[in-house]
Amino acid sequence: MRLAGRYIKLSFQVEKTKFKQFIRSIHVDMKIAILRNLALFLLLSLTGSAYGTIRLPKLISDGMILQRETKVKIWGWGSPSEKITVEIAGQQLICEANGAGEWFVLLSPQKAGGPYSMDIKGENAIKINNILFGDVWLCSGQSNMELPMYRVKPRYEEAIKNSENTNIRYFLVPKKYDFKSESNDLDYGNWQEANPEKVLNFSAAAYFFALELNKKYNVAIGLINSSLGGSPVEAWMSEEALKTFPNQLNEAYKFRDDDLIKQIELADKARSKAWYNESSDKDEGLRNAYRLPGTDDSGWMAMNVPGYWANTSLGEVNGVVWFRKKFRVSPEDTGKPAFLNLGRIVDADSVFINGKYTGSVSYQYPPRWYNVPQGILVAGENTIVARVVNNSGKGGFVPDKPYELKVAGKVIDLKGEWKMKLGCTMPPLAGETFIRWKPMGLYNAMIAPLKSYTIMGAIWYQGESNTGNPTAYGQMFPAMIQDWRKHFAQGEFPFLFVQLANFMEAKDIPSESNWAKTRESQLKTLTVPKTGMAVIIDIGEWNDIHPLNKQDVGKRLALAAQKLAYHDSKVVYSGPLYESMKVKGNKIELSFTQTGSGLFAKDQKELKQFAIAGADKKFVWAKAEIKNNKVVVWSNEIRSPVAVRYAWADNPEGANLYNREGLPASPFRTDSW
Repeated sequence: MRLAGRYIKLSFQVEKTKFKQFIRSIHVDMKIAILRNLALFLLLSLTGSAYGTIRLPKLISDGMILQRETKVKIWGWGSPSEKITVEIAGQQLICEANGAGEWFVLLSPQKAGGPYSMDIKGENAIKINNILFGDVWLCSGQSNMELPMYRVKPRYEEAIKNSENTNIRYFLVPKKYDFKSESNDLDYGNWQEANPEKVLNFSAAAYFFALELNKKYNVAIGLINSSLGGSPVEAWMSEEALKTFPNQLNEAYKFRDDDLIKQIELADKARSKAWYNESSDKDEGLRNAYRLPGTDDSGWMAMNVPGYWANTSLGEVNGVVWFRKKFRVSPEDTGKPAFLNLGRIVDADSVFINGKYTGSVSYQYPPRWYNVPQGILVAGENTIVARVVNNSGKGGFVPDKPYELKVAGKVIDLKGEWKMKLGCTMPPLAGETFIRWKPMGLYNAMIAPLKSYTIMGAIWYQGESNTGNPTAYGQMFPAMIQDWRKHFAQGEFPFLFVQLANFMEAKDIPSESNWAKTRESQLKTLTVPKTGMAVIIDIGEWNDIHPLNKQDVGKRLALAAQKLAYHDSKVVYSGPLYESMKVKGNKIELSFTQTGSGLFAKDQKELKQFAIAGADKKFVWAKAEIKNNKVVVWSNEIRSPVAVRYAWADNPEGANLYNREGLPASPFRTDSW
């Protein structure tokens, strides 16, 4: 009986084990089946066009503005031979997808107005709402086009407050590069209406451009912003266009290697991380809590802010430098929020008030605007501390910027003497490779997906990144314009661009300038049909490559649009442009186009920034006056003049030749030396 019992028990255990294995096998099979079904579902979702699911590009979406009074392309993807119906504003169009699942229809010209809805039907259906017909502008370039309204907020608080306008809409193209092929769609994006919240992320220059046109013509304005800070013109050119520029094309081909890109990015990241980790480890200020109000700074050096520590006994060192300043707050202003403006700092900063963290910026270009919460300021003496990290060049506080604290309507000036102490010294950090700026990459990922969307024209604000080679820019920029027109296949649409602003320190004597040569390349680009240029040498900032005045930039671009896109024959859309010269004895007489109702010396002052040279090619400052709507230039030092230059400098400070409509003359030279 015992043996039988053991046998039965053992048999039961064996069968139990087999049963568990059987159950486990079923579970595994079920898991495999579930995973297979899930994979099939995902495949169907991702490749829906092959199974009759209509898909639209990101641009064709709720809130879009379509170009008025011309045929408009609506396109997308479906299954091969799928029949697609598109209905809007009384129009019904039917097409059939090709073998690749691609389809499109052309809407008949529609007058400005809306809102409309669009129904797109195939084997599935899509409805797009809140569509307006108006004028669509492509906005592109580098950081001055990219620069959003929140970066200029203190200057334009009223404009932002009053920005509610459903007839100005904005689509921001995702920042991306691709060196292998042209993208046919964007990763994401949506149309947004202007209002005090959303407009903060609109391009400031583009917004003011749209505002002017919307006010004048009372039509909806759509802005498609495809721009990237620091980008050179060659990054925005197609492979086809770059074939004329083999050096740039070969550079683009080089970055089709994913492993190379990964290697460079990892090396850049590792180098930067090691530098900043070491600087933090070595920083005496972090170790000894220099941020705290009770820190003994009696032995610290003194430095006047704004300024650079390279100009002090500390010398040209890179690394971390700490700054401290005491200021007083009246009892009635304590317990209130405040606004701290520390101008601009090179490169990165972290700021503390009374030992409490206030804010930080990690690179040199943005303004240092920090909100100070209530409860931070105390009655009587307060302490502000700035930890400044500089990885190359001169570190410090950019001159001619505001350095102040605003509380309860009062302004506390923070300029003047600060205490300064070196936290640590570091070797200069080698710069990043910036793969995103390489030729062709931005065209493929940020322009190619837009080229089927019907536009009115384009505005462009770029050139700073090409000042190293103005001659090449003079060839590539016109080629890029023609390249875009070819690929958009929408005729010679108006292309309006901004000439470089005045920037860097003014010079006392006439000199050569790559910025002036780049402006000349931009000026010569006006030979391309239906182009217009906004001159802004009077609204830049010598100490900031991102000048805050974007309203006048937008207005001047809008004037060019009124002439070239809206065919307003009465508008004066440009400042004076040099046309020709005549030597008359010891003087040179200059003629101009675009003089409007007459040449004018701004502020009724003597004309400035004219230089003249003889056969020795040595320029000296010249006298100049307006006579019979021409400019006569001379110098007692030059008996036989041969050439004149105007505003030929990085920063032509004081240049004041305008037309009476208030538009500045473009810089120029009569020579080609």
